[in-house]
Amino acid sequence: MTEHEAKLAIDKLRQELDANSYAYYVKDSPLISDSDYDKLYQELLQLEADFPSLVTADSPSQRVGGMILSGFEKVVHQVPMLSLSNAFNKNDLLSFDQRLRKLTEQDLNYVCELKIDGLSISLQYEDGILVRGATRGDGTIGEDITQNIKTVKSIPLKLQEPISLEVRGECFMPKQSFIALNMSREQEGQEVFANPRNAAAGSLRQLNSAITASRNLDAYLYSTADAKSFAANSQEELLERMTQLGFRTNNLRRICGTIDEVWSFIEEMTLERNQLPYEIDGIVVKVNQFSAQEEIGFTVKAPKWAIAYKFPAEEAQTIIRDIEWTVGRTGVVTPTAIMDPVQLAGTIVRRASLHNVDLIRQRDIRLLDTVVVHKAGDIIPEVTRVILEERPLDSQPYPIPQTCPTCHSNLVHLEEEVALRCINPKCPALLKEGLTHFVSRDAMNMTGIGVRIIDQLFEKHLIEDVADLYRLTLDQLLTMDKVKEKSASKMLQAIEKSKENSLERLLTGLGIRHVGTKAALQLAQNFKTLANLMQASLEDLLQIDGLGTVIADSVQTYFSLEPVQEMMQELQDAGVNTIYLGLSLDEIESVDSIWQDKTVVLTGTLDNYSRSDLKKMIESQGGKVTGSVSKKTDLVVAGEAAGSKLDKALELGIPVWYQDDLDQAMEGKENE
Repeated sequence: MTEHEAKLAIDKLRQELDANSYAYYVKDSPLISDSDYDKLYQELLQLEADFPSLVTADSPSQRVGGMILSGFEKVVHQVPMLSLSNAFNKNDLLSFDQRLRKLTEQDLNYVCELKIDGLSISLQYEDGILVRGATRGDGTIGEDITQNIKTVKSIPLKLQEPISLEVRGECFMPKQSFIALNMSREQEGQEVFANPRNAAAGSLRQLNSAITASRNLDAYLYSTADAKSFAANSQEELLERMTQLGFRTNNLRRICGTIDEVWSFIEEMTLERNQLPYEIDGIVVKVNQFSAQEEIGFTVKAPKWAIAYKFPAEEAQTIIRDIEWTVGRTGVVTPTAIMDPVQLAGTIVRRASLHNVDLIRQRDIRLLDTVVVHKAGDIIPEVTRVILEERPLDSQPYPIPQTCPTCHSNLVHLEEEVALRCINPKCPALLKEGLTHFVSRDAMNMTGIGVRIIDQLFEKHLIEDVADLYRLTLDQLLTMDKVKEKSASKMLQAIEKSKENSLERLLTGLGIRHVGTKAALQLAQNFKTLANLMQASLEDLLQIDGLGTVIADSVQTYFSLEPVQEMMQELQDAGVNTIYLGLSLDEIESVDSIWQDKTVVLTGTLDNYSRSDLKKMIESQGGKVTGSVSKKTDLVVAGEAAGSKLDKALELGIPVWYQDDLDQAMEGKENE
């Protein structure tokens, strides 16, 4: 493909992707499925990888993030981003209406819009292309967050028309994204965000835009610095015009002629707010007509023609009766307050998250305390503060547990974490998932032993840790549901074969925190044996390029535990190999391998080789395996049903090996 042909193809793909994004985010009427959109998007990424000179700032590919910023430059808002006055009840709104009617003789109506609880942003477009995104800051000076703003999929990088203008709105984190983010952070022992607004603000101010991209932020636009650029006479006309240009505006709004109608809308949304996919903390009421807005004017800090009605806080008082501790899948031990039942945001709440021990200490939460509970993001019940005046006179600080509630092993509080963690590999709460990971393809590769088998083995008390897998007998396996002699024999064969694996597979299977397949291979290559690794000091571990203090500390902590040391001895007694069988780092650099310094793409189904095994073998001999074909690819290995990657390789003239070619190459290697 020539560069001219690539440009035509890229332009066409961008037009299709932009049209589909507009239909999805603005019109709320998708034209194609998510999978079809993803296919188009991947085609664009591949073409832009092949022709990087054709990448432009308005390409949909620029949403993926990845740019590392040294800091945020200051941005001066030519038209200040003002705040709003607040109303807390109907009387405040009536007073607002009366003030306005004294300032103008025009017939007024109001636009009521949802007050999204997020971060105010300003977007600058030149000739229809997004050139700058900024935070509100103090209203006069904000921060340039352009690279992060580009990762928000609902913000158009290119408008439907090539015009220059500035728009303003709210960037926010949907409730489901907030839940997923906090669950992930809690499992990792990190501090959780208090609410979606804080999460959105923290995400937009990341110095690595790839992190922002991963947070699944969203945005609604609702105003402009200069209404004249839109040729609109009212707020409603402005919103309609913004929608035509490609901006996402919120359809949950209403034109009201009186404050009674405004109040009716507020009452409706008060009931419906908990069902919305995002958090709102009130309703913004604006004079609709721009001519009336201009006549009514501004104070120093806020427009006189708009007001924000704030919902009453969704809080309730209750008493903590107990604190329950549970062990999560990664060993994080999480406290939950057990409380007297209380109604909150339309539901009866009996339990509330306390997140971690640091939060209990910071808020000095104790048993029998009267506390205030609210729903973080209107979703997760959370204890926000203690009412000290109600505290019993004989109250004592809550004793933080020292041992795991399930296995009673000592808990650890790692320096970089806010969570307590159980790292006993024999803890029943961790065993099932740990065992499933141990037998998986990327670890010890025990074919035929999956989640269902592990569950049964565990429930029948046939296994307690990974070493027990090597003690299983045929008779024991035959006691399980739907397991016949043939399948049981195959399981035993797979278990026996796994004893021959190289050390890096064992290290991967152990599930040491922060140690994935790459780090496991580095550790195996550098220390050669399990015994050497177990005796390694922190300084020894830090000698490995790219390993870092987090992984080094985790490895040393893991192998310092007595139960771990006992289990390693049991594995060796069972005949499990604990030696690295691959090439050393020096050998990899000097080896005369067919894969040395080659960038390889594997596609299709290959006889005699699993994709993961072949990948590891290639990488162990100095090659690099990637997931997509480009001009930088040296070789494509294609099995049955190879698909588009094979087509791409043939189109670019990249050498292709089929099954016979691979077999011959491997035989030649074995005969050397």
